[in-house]
Amino acid sequence: MSTDTDGAGDEDPTTPVEISLTLGESGDLWVARDEETGVASQGETREAALDNLDEAVALYHGEIGREPTDEELREVGIDPEENTSGDLPDVLQ
Repeated sequence: MSTDTDGAGDEDPTTPVEISLTLGESGDLWVARDEETGVASQGETREAALDNLDEAVALYHGEIGREPTDEELREVGIDPEENTSGDLPDVLQ
């Protein structure tokens, strides 16, 4: 999903995308929501909300992002040998 109009995005521009865009209750932030996925994001302007939604939907679809390295895990106090993707902490089981 992209708000680009120059064709730089990977998505087929003919594919319909339904997005809701509303001003939040406080009037400070715009909320953009992709109706197909239910993913929502916000921004101080309508354009910022849509840009943030593009990134959130890409993350949802796994198009961006990566697994943390062992070094990055250690930096935040996680032992990579004791933690693997998909394992839930005891408190969440």
